[in-house]
Amino acid sequence: MEIPYLNRLIGRGPHVSVVRLHGAIGMAGRSGALSDAALAPLIERAFRRGKPVAVALSINSPGGSPVQSSLIAARIRRLADETGTPVHAFVEDMAASGGYWLACAGDRIWADESSVLGSIGVISAGFGFQDLIARWGIERRVHTAGQSKSTLDPFRPEKPEDVARLHNVLEPIHQAFKDHVRTRRGDRLSGTQDLFTGEFWAGREAVRLGLADGIGHLVPQMKSLYGDRTRFTVHRPRQSLFRRLGLSAQSLIDSAEERAAFARFGAQG
Repeated sequence: MEIPYLNRLIGRGPHVSVVRLHGAIGMAGRSGALSDAALAPLIERAFRRGKPVAVALSINSPGGSPVQSSLIAARIRRLADETGTPVHAFVEDMAASGGYWLACAGDRIWADESSVLGSIGVISAGFGFQDLIARWGIERRVHTAGQSKSTLDPFRPEKPEDVARLHNVLEPIHQAFKDHVRTRRGDRLSGTQDLFTGEFWAGREAVRLGLADGIGHLVPQMKSLYGDRTRFTVHRPRQSLFRRLGLSAQSLIDSAEERAAFARFGAQG
Protein backbone atom coordinates (compact mmCIF):
# COMPACT_ATOMS: atom_id res chain seq x y z
CA MET A 1 0.00 0.00 0.00
CA GLU A 2 1.40 3.41 -0.95
CA ILE A 3 0.84 6.32 1.42
CA PRO A 4 2.10 9.64 0.01
CA TYR A 5 1.51 11.45 3.29
CA LEU A 6 4.84 13.31 3.08
CA ASN A 7 4.22 14.93 -0.29
CA ARG A 8 3.82 18.45 1.11
CA LEU A 9 5.76 20.42 -1.44
CA ILE A 10 5.55 23.44 -3.65
CA GLY A 11 6.11 21.93 -7.09
CA ARG A 12 7.88 18.64 -7.56
CA GLY A 13 11.28 17.55 -6.39
CA PRO A 14 13.39 14.41 -6.15
CA HIS A 15 11.43 11.31 -5.16
CA VAL A 16 12.52 8.95 -2.35
CA SER A 17 10.70 5.65 -1.80
CA VAL A 18 10.43 4.61 1.85
CA VAL A 19 10.02 0.91 2.70
CA ARG A 20 8.82 0.21 6.25
CA LEU A 21 10.36 -2.97 7.66
CA HIS A 22 8.83 -2.96 11.13
CA GLY A 23 8.28 -6.06 13.25
CA ALA A 24 9.63 -9.57 13.65
CA ILE A 25 10.84 -11.50 10.62
CA GLY A 26 8.95 -14.75 10.24
CA MET A 27 8.18 -17.64 7.96
CA ALA A 28 6.16 -16.96 4.82
CA GLY A 29 2.43 -17.24 5.47
CA ARG A 30 2.60 -16.23 9.13
CA SER A 31 0.19 -13.38 9.80
CA GLY A 32 1.86 -10.02 10.31
CA ALA A 33 5.46 -11.27 10.10
CA LEU A 34 7.93 -9.74 7.66
CA SER A 35 8.61 -12.27 4.91
CA ASP A 36 9.96 -12.16 1.38
CA ALA A 37 6.64 -13.29 -0.10
CA ALA A 38 4.69 -10.55 1.70
CA LEU A 39 7.22 -7.80 1.00
CA ALA A 40 8.16 -8.64 -2.61
CA PRO A 41 5.41 -6.58 -4.33
CA LEU A 42 5.97 -3.42 -2.27
CA ILE A 43 9.78 -3.63 -2.57
CA GLU A 44 9.37 -3.96 -6.34
CA ARG A 45 7.11 -0.87 -6.41
CA ALA A 46 9.51 1.08 -4.22
CA PHE A 47 12.35 0.66 -6.71
CA ARG A 48 10.43 0.85 -9.98
CA ARG A 49 7.58 3.28 -9.49
CA GLY A 50 8.15 7.01 -9.82
CA LYS A 51 11.87 6.82 -10.68
CA PRO A 52 13.16 7.34 -7.12
CA VAL A 53 16.56 8.92 -6.59
CA ALA A 54 16.97 6.65 -3.56
CA VAL A 55 15.20 4.02 -1.50
CA ALA A 56 15.11 4.49 2.27
CA LEU A 57 14.56 1.47 4.51
CA SER A 58 12.83 2.32 7.77
CA ILE A 59 13.87 -0.56 10.04
CA ASN A 60 12.56 -1.50 13.47
CA SER A 61 13.04 -5.24 13.99
CA PRO A 62 14.39 -7.60 16.66
CA GLY A 63 15.10 -10.22 14.00
CA GLY A 64 13.61 -13.63 13.37
CA SER A 65 13.97 -16.10 10.50
CA PRO A 66 17.49 -16.08 9.02
CA VAL A 67 16.21 -17.44 5.70
CA GLN A 68 13.58 -14.71 5.30
CA SER A 69 16.15 -12.09 6.38
CA SER A 70 18.48 -13.34 3.66
CA LEU A 71 15.76 -13.46 0.99
CA ILE A 72 14.48 -9.95 1.75
CA ALA A 73 17.97 -8.43 1.84
CA ALA A 74 18.93 -10.22 -1.40
CA ARG A 75 15.80 -8.91 -3.13
CA ILE A 76 16.63 -5.35 -2.07
CA ARG A 77 20.19 -5.66 -3.34
CA ARG A 78 19.08 -7.23 -6.66
CA LEU A 79 16.69 -4.37 -7.35
CA ALA A 80 19.23 -1.76 -6.24
CA ASP A 81 21.78 -3.16 -8.69
CA GLU A 82 19.27 -3.54 -11.52
CA THR A 83 17.96 0.03 -11.18
CA GLY A 84 21.16 1.73 -10.02
CA THR A 85 19.29 3.12 -7.01
CA PRO A 86 21.18 3.91 -3.79
CA VAL A 87 19.72 2.44 -0.60
CA HIS A 88 19.82 4.07 2.83
CA ALA A 89 18.82 2.10 5.95
CA PHE A 90 17.44 4.04 8.92
CA VAL A 91 17.28 2.22 12.24
CA GLU A 92 14.53 3.26 14.64
CA ASP A 93 14.38 1.39 17.98
CA MET A 94 16.47 -1.49 16.76
CA ALA A 95 18.03 -3.47 13.96
CA ALA A 96 19.04 -6.58 15.87
CA SER A 97 19.92 -10.04 14.58
CA GLY A 98 17.86 -10.49 11.38
CA GLY A 99 16.91 -6.81 11.62
CA TYR A 100 20.59 -5.93 11.24
CA TRP A 101 20.81 -8.39 8.33
CA LEU A 102 18.16 -6.23 6.63
CA ALA A 103 19.96 -3.00 7.54
CA CYS A 104 23.09 -4.28 5.80
CA ALA A 105 21.13 -4.28 2.54
CA GLY A 106 21.60 -0.50 2.65
CA ASP A 107 24.59 1.23 1.12
CA ARG A 108 24.60 3.43 4.21
CA ILE A 109 23.15 2.75 7.67
CA TRP A 110 21.87 5.58 9.86
CA ALA A 111 20.68 5.30 13.46
CA ASP A 112 19.32 7.30 16.36
CA GLU A 113 21.52 7.87 19.41
CA SER A 114 19.35 5.36 21.31
CA SER A 115 18.91 2.77 18.55
CA VAL A 116 20.11 -0.79 19.24
CA LEU A 117 22.17 -2.47 16.52
CA GLY A 118 24.00 -5.78 16.19
CA SER A 119 23.23 -9.12 17.83
CA ILE A 120 25.07 -10.86 14.99
CA GLY A 121 24.49 -14.42 16.10
CA VAL A 122 22.05 -17.32 15.90
CA ILE A 123 19.94 -18.67 18.73
CA SER A 124 17.86 -21.77 19.37
CA ALA A 125 15.97 -21.85 22.68
CA GLY A 126 13.60 -24.23 24.37
CA PHE A 127 12.65 -25.85 27.68
CA GLY A 128 13.28 -29.18 29.40
CA PHE A 129 10.30 -30.74 31.18
CA GLN A 130 11.63 -34.25 31.89
CA ASP A 131 11.93 -33.73 35.68
CA LEU A 132 8.50 -32.11 35.88
CA ILE A 133 6.66 -34.96 34.19
CA ALA A 134 8.63 -37.54 36.22
CA ARG A 135 7.55 -35.80 39.42
CA TRP A 136 3.94 -36.21 38.34
CA GLY A 137 4.40 -39.82 37.30
CA ILE A 138 3.96 -39.11 33.60
CA GLU A 139 5.74 -41.34 31.13
CA ARG A 140 6.71 -39.99 27.72
CA ARG A 141 6.17 -42.49 24.88
CA VAL A 142 7.56 -41.67 21.44
CA HIS A 143 7.99 -44.05 18.50
CA THR A 144 9.84 -42.92 15.37
CA ALA A 145 11.04 -44.29 12.06
CA GLY A 146 14.47 -42.69 11.91
CA GLN A 147 16.71 -42.49 14.97
CA SER A 148 17.10 -38.69 14.81
CA LYS A 149 13.42 -37.89 14.33
CA SER A 150 12.94 -37.07 18.04
CA THR A 151 15.96 -34.79 18.41
CA LEU A 152 15.87 -32.45 21.44
CA ASP A 153 12.53 -33.73 22.72
CA PRO A 154 11.72 -31.32 25.60
CA PHE A 155 10.19 -34.16 27.63
CA ARG A 156 13.35 -36.27 27.57
CA PRO A 157 16.86 -35.61 28.93
CA GLU A 158 19.11 -33.65 26.59
CA LYS A 159 21.60 -35.80 24.68
CA PRO A 160 25.11 -34.55 23.79
CA GLU A 161 24.76 -35.91 20.25
CA ASP A 162 21.53 -33.91 19.79
CA VAL A 163 23.23 -30.72 20.97
CA ALA A 164 26.17 -31.35 18.62
CA ARG A 165 23.74 -31.92 15.75
CA LEU A 166 22.00 -28.61 16.53
CA HIS A 167 25.32 -26.74 16.53
CA ASN A 168 26.08 -28.24 13.14
CA VAL A 169 23.01 -26.36 11.92
CA LEU A 170 23.57 -23.12 13.87
CA GLU A 171 27.22 -22.61 12.92
CA PRO A 172 26.71 -22.44 9.11
CA ILE A 173 23.82 -20.01 9.60
CA HIS A 174 26.03 -17.83 11.81
CA GLN A 175 28.79 -18.00 9.20
CA ALA A 176 26.39 -16.88 6.46
CA PHE A 177 25.34 -13.94 8.66
CA LYS A 178 28.97 -12.94 9.27
CA ASP A 179 29.80 -13.24 5.57
CA HIS A 180 26.84 -11.00 4.69
CA VAL A 181 27.91 -8.31 7.17
CA ARG A 182 31.56 -8.44 6.05
CA THR A 183 30.56 -8.25 2.39
CA ARG A 184 28.25 -5.30 2.89
CA ARG A 185 30.26 -3.33 5.48
CA GLY A 186 33.78 -4.19 4.31
CA ASP A 187 36.61 -2.16 5.81
CA ARG A 188 34.14 0.09 7.63
CA LEU A 189 33.97 -2.54 10.38
CA SER A 190 36.20 -2.07 13.38
CA GLY A 191 39.17 -4.40 13.35
CA THR A 192 39.80 -4.06 17.07
CA GLN A 193 36.74 -5.89 18.42
CA ASP A 194 34.88 -9.11 17.68
CA LEU A 195 31.49 -7.95 16.39
CA PHE A 196 30.04 -11.41 15.82
CA THR A 197 29.48 -12.66 19.38
CA GLY A 198 25.77 -11.76 19.50
CA GLU A 199 26.49 -8.56 21.44
CA PHE A 200 24.55 -5.39 20.60
CA TRP A 201 25.29 -1.68 20.94
CA ALA A 202 23.57 1.71 21.07
CA GLY A 203 23.71 4.11 18.12
CA ARG A 204 26.87 6.15 18.71
CA GLU A 205 28.93 3.10 19.70
CA ALA A 206 27.58 1.21 16.68
CA VAL A 207 28.87 4.03 14.47
CA ARG A 208 32.29 3.88 16.15
CA LEU A 209 32.46 0.14 15.51
CA GLY A 210 31.48 0.54 11.86
CA LEU A 211 28.10 -1.15 12.17
CA ALA A 212 26.46 2.14 11.12
CA ASP A 213 27.67 5.17 9.18
CA GLY A 214 26.19 8.00 11.20
CA ILE A 215 23.48 9.39 13.43
CA GLY A 216 20.54 10.58 11.37
CA HIS A 217 16.76 10.45 10.91
CA LEU A 218 15.09 9.57 7.66
CA VAL A 219 13.41 12.76 6.42
CA PRO A 220 16.08 15.32 7.43
CA GLN A 221 18.91 13.07 6.28
CA MET A 222 17.34 12.45 2.88
CA LYS A 223 16.60 16.15 2.46
CA SER A 224 20.18 17.01 3.36
CA LEU A 225 21.34 14.64 0.60
CA TYR A 226 18.73 15.34 -2.09
CA GLY A 227 17.38 18.80 -1.28
CA ASP A 228 14.58 20.42 0.69
CA ARG A 229 12.05 19.71 -2.07
CA THR A 230 12.52 15.94 -1.75
CA ARG A 231 9.18 14.13 -1.71
CA PHE A 232 8.51 10.76 -0.11
CA THR A 233 6.26 7.80 -0.84
CA VAL A 234 5.92 5.25 1.94
CA HIS A 235 5.39 1.55 1.19
CA ARG A 236 4.30 -0.79 3.96
CA PRO A 237 2.76 -4.27 4.19
CA ARG A 238 -1.00 -4.57 4.25
CA GLN A 239 -2.61 -5.84 7.44
CA SER A 240 -6.07 -7.27 7.84
CA LEU A 241 -8.63 -5.27 9.79
CA PHE A 242 -8.78 -8.01 12.43
CA ARG A 243 -5.02 -7.89 12.93
CA ARG A 244 -4.95 -4.07 13.09
CA LEU A 245 -7.63 -4.20 15.79
CA GLY A 246 -6.06 -7.19 17.54
CA LEU A 247 -9.31 -9.17 17.33
CA SER A 248 -7.94 -12.58 16.32
CA ALA A 249 -6.32 -15.12 18.63
CA GLN A 250 -3.36 -15.49 16.28
CA SER A 251 -2.77 -11.73 16.22
CA LEU A 252 -2.69 -11.70 20.02
CA ILE A 253 -0.15 -14.55 20.07
CA ASP A 254 1.96 -12.90 17.36
CA SER A 255 1.84 -9.59 19.22
CA ALA A 256 2.97 -11.21 22.47
CA GLU A 257 5.83 -13.01 20.74
CA GLU A 258 6.91 -9.82 19.00
CA ARG A 259 6.89 -7.84 22.26
CA ALA A 260 8.98 -10.56 23.89
CA ALA A 261 11.48 -10.42 21.01
CA PHE A 262 11.84 -6.64 21.30
CA ALA A 263 12.14 -6.87 25.11
CA ARG A 264 15.29 -9.01 24.80
CA PHE A 265 17.28 -5.94 23.78
CA GLY A 266 16.89 -3.71 26.81
CA ALA A 267 14.62 -1.43 28.75
CA GLN A 268 12.11 0.94 27.23
CA GLY A 269 11.79 4.57 28.25
